[in-house]
Parts: sequence; structure tokens; C-alpha cells
Amino acid sequence: MSIPADEPRVTLAQLATKAGVSLSTISKVLNGRTDVSPKTRAKVEELLEEHGYRRRKVSTAKAGLVELVFHELESAWALELIRGVENVARNHGLSVVLTETGSRHAPGPAWIEGVMSRRPAGVVLVFSELPQDFRAKLDARSIPFVIIDPAGDPSPDVPSVGSANWSGGMMATRHLIDLGHTRIAAISGPEDMMCSLARIDGYRSAMNMASLPIDPSFIRFGDFHVDGGRDHAFSLLRGLHPPTAIFAGSDLQALGVLDAARQIGLRVPEELSIVGYDDLPVAQWSSPALTTVHQPLIQMAEEATRMVLRLRDGDRPDNLRLDLATSLVVRQSTAAPSGVTRVDSAIGQRA
Repeated sequence: MSIPADEPRVTLAQLATKAGVSLSTISKVLNGRTDVSPKTRAKVEELLEEHGYRRRKVSTAKAGLVELVFHELESAWALELIRGVENVARNHGLSVVLTETGSRHAPGPAWIEGVMSRRPAGVVLVFSELPQDFRAKLDARSIPFVIIDPAGDPSPDVPSVGSANWSGGMMATRHLIDLGHTRIAAISGPEDMMCSLARIDGYRSAMNMASLPIDPSFIRFGDFHVDGGRDHAFSLLRGLHPPTAIFAGSDLQALGVLDAARQIGLRVPEELSIVGYDDLPVAQWSSPALTTVHQPLIQMAEEATRMVLRLRDGDRPDNLRLDLATSLVVRQSTAAPSGVTRVDSAIGQRA
């Protein structure tokens, strides 16, 4: 809000009286200190904004770290993102601090107070869109943030880096169709995550383009973990008309499918083809090695970190949403189904 030039400016002492706080509290808020209660700080910040006062920007010269925030760290997927952030941070003379907090949708409420105290050069988040009040607090402390692979559809003004999930789901399914499979199941991640839905949409598009029927029971939503993939695979493979191929929405789920096939006694790929997603290092060391969709996790983390540092330096990109390409990596977990011959790279015909 702008103040007319001929109107006398309200003093900080007057603002303190209006807010019912001490002048030292006003000073703390102006200087970005965190030893003020959230309720009091919100009231003071509103008055400062109303009367044309600008909070002092945090000096980035002293902010020697980038904070990477997850809701869980126990996966090879997280390690790939850590490596990407560290690659860029190291080149800029910055350290990386890791924080585990909250759910996959948002960081926990205690995190925002801690990050304002740490005052990093920027924050890379592996969550859905950051809550509005968290965004406002980070902005008040001049701490830029970028979200990696957002679970939802972020606002246009929310910086984010993702990948082409729809294309990934489509190319995985088309690969199986080209091999001759017609009964193809898909096990994606949580149903409330945009990437899970996009991969299923890619699967549906490939099936529809090949004029193949989609059995509703063949579409499953898991949790991106081994156990979820295994449980859904048991259910699918023990049905009356089981699939001959399964597209798993993550490599970890694909490993669960592989384990379920092993326990049931199905040979992969002779009796069941499996495609994963992510192309984690473990994919090439499984037995058989996994055919998978390569998601450029390291590059996604690198781009997110570069974006954070550009925002720190006042260089705001015109496009705050970046999606990187995915690609199919064919290994040994996929083959034509029994009794089907692949013909001219098209849908297989029965021999």
C-alpha cells in the first residue's frame, strides 16, 4: 500500500502502540529476527505493509547453505535428488542441509520457524504447493524456494521443476503394446498426487490409441514403495484373468512386482513383463534388470537449485515451471508374451 506524499508517515513508535507491542518487537520484525511469536509477527508485518515500511532483506552473503526438505528420506529416489542439489551447491561454495518433516503434502508447522532461523540462501522442497502462510513468511525473510515434482498443480507464481509424467506413462505402455501385450495393468503412486495421475493418463492414452480395452481393476494406486507394488501385484496376478504385463509407477514398486512374481512362480519376462519408472541405480542391478522410464531426478534437482540461486540473486525467470523430458530404457524385464510374435514394431499378432 502506498502512502500519499503529503500525508505524514506513521512512526515506528506509533505502530508499536497501535499493535500493542514494544518498539523492540517492531525492530525485531523489521530485521527478520525469529524470536517473535507467529501471531504477533503477522500482526506487525500487516501494519508495516499497510504503512509503507519494507522489512529489511536478509543478507545472502552470510547464507552459506541450501536447505533440501523432504517428508521422507528413506529411499534411493531421495538420494538422487540430494546428489543433484549438492552438485550445484558445491559449485557455488554452498553447503546443503537436509530436513525431514511433515507429510508429502506440506512441511510440518515447526519447520517454518526453524528455516527462518537458519536463513538459507534458498529452499528446495519435495512437496506439493507450499501453504500460502509459509510462502508469505519465506518472502518476508527474502528466502526463495522451489518445489520439485509438485504433488498438485501449483499456482503460476510458484517456482517448480518436474518431468514429463504423461509422456513417461505413455511410452512405457506403448513399449508393452509393441511387444504384443494386450492385458496390461498399471500400478501408480498415491491417487492425490499429480505425477501419479499423469502417468495413469499416459497409460490410458496408449491403450486407447491401440484400441485396447482397459480393465478398471487393472488400474491401481499404490504408495511408490516396494510393499505397495508387491501387494497390488499379488492381487492382480492371482485373479482369474491376470495381466501379462505390469507398468509400475516407480522402480521400487516394480521391484515389489518382481518379488510377487517370484513368489507366485512366474518367470520374468517369459510369463510376465514389468516396466518401472525413475531409472534408479538399483534398476540395472535387479534380476532381471528392469526396463524403466528414465526420470532425470539429478537434473531436476540441479535445475531447482539453479532456479533458487537465481531467485536469490534477484533474477526471476519468465517461466517458473520447468518440465524435463523422460525416456525409455529397455533392459531384460520385458519381452513378447507367450504365443505372441512382435511384427514390424507394431502390436504383436498371435502366431
